[in-house]
Amino acid sequence: MTVLEQPGAYRPTPPPGWQPRVDAAPLLPDTEPYRVLGTAAAADVSPDLLTRLHRELVRGRRYNAQATALTRQGRLAVYPSSTGQEACQVAAGLVLEDRDWLFPSYRDTLAAVVRGLDPVDALTLLRGDWHSGYDPHAHRVAPLCTPLATQLPHAVGLAHAARLKGDDVVALALVGDGGTSEGDFHEALNFAAVWHAPVVFLVQNNGFAISVPLAKQTAAPSLAHKAVGYGMPGRLVDGNDAAAVHQVLAEAVHRARGGGGPTLVEAVTYRIDAHTNADDATRYRPDSEVEAWRAHDPITLLEDALRDRSLLDDEGVRTARESAERFAADLRTRMHQDPVLDPMELFEHVYAVRTGQLREQAAQLRAELDAEAGEAGKGER
Repeated sequence: MTVLEQPGAYRPTPPPGWQPRVDAAPLLPDTEPYRVLGTAAAADVSPDLLTRLHRELVRGRRYNAQATALTRQGRLAVYPSSTGQEACQVAAGLVLEDRDWLFPSYRDTLAAVVRGLDPVDALTLLRGDWHSGYDPHAHRVAPLCTPLATQLPHAVGLAHAARLKGDDVVALALVGDGGTSEGDFHEALNFAAVWHAPVVFLVQNNGFAISVPLAKQTAAPSLAHKAVGYGMPGRLVDGNDAAAVHQVLAEAVHRARGGGGPTLVEAVTYRIDAHTNADDATRYRPDSEVEAWRAHDPITLLEDALRDRSLLDDEGVRTARESAERFAADLRTRMHQDPVLDPMELFEHVYAVRTGQLREQAAQLRAELDAEAGEAGKGER
């Protein structure tokens, strides 16, 4: 006898006819990536914003090149370049207010630098020095996240907590297309939509999850279409069009701040460099594909648009490049200075109150360091 067959068992009546909870049509992304540069919409973009975007793109390209060179010189353990994706990085770094939070992945150091983080601090984790390399609370930039997509639930939690407290705060979480295949992506979007959290998800679809192309990750029409299944709007944008990415993100941030809930933005871009300096991208993609994307370079697109509006000339290009060179030279000089590290700081900022295990490990390390110092002292006498 089943439960429903027992005398007096609860027998539900047939449910009413199914109706969708929300109208799906307004949530659907455009069929083509949204663009501004090269369209009539470009005339409505502030000249100051366009020139700021250009300066940051040029500086960002030089930053990527310098950081990549530092890996070859042994000053960084690894560097995941965002060359080709600078429009996404720059827009993400500029679109937030001071009180908002940025949740970056390991490839998003440029976004953190654009937001105001010292570039040396941004690279400290990739150097292997000192925790995340900076105080997240002071800069409103969460620690760089190496595990794929685990920063997304953190962003939702912070945004939801801010909403409960009545704080006017928005969280912007960055992730790659590979991260959308992780369970954390699903959980974050589901909680964000259910809680109506003020968070914006920016997926930088650069074509590959290391060597795995997007076609082997999902059969969805676009990653932006995934938003509909969670009950939030999806936006599809040309990720190499800095003005378009900035506009779409600004609208999503404004919507979130005004109580409209989360938005999923997919920026279609391309990773020109290898996944990291340890990757050989020629094994899984042809050079012709890379060259085709170089023709859609975010800096070239913006420079052409600025020249069309007489907002940029050869002198302006030269000035931007010289400023970027000074920035790179300062970064290079400071990164070549050997940091003074205290091994005991491994135990700082892990818990507010150290656990017994941490206290035991700290004591063991302290004893080892003291013993080494004692041996070194004997050798000097």
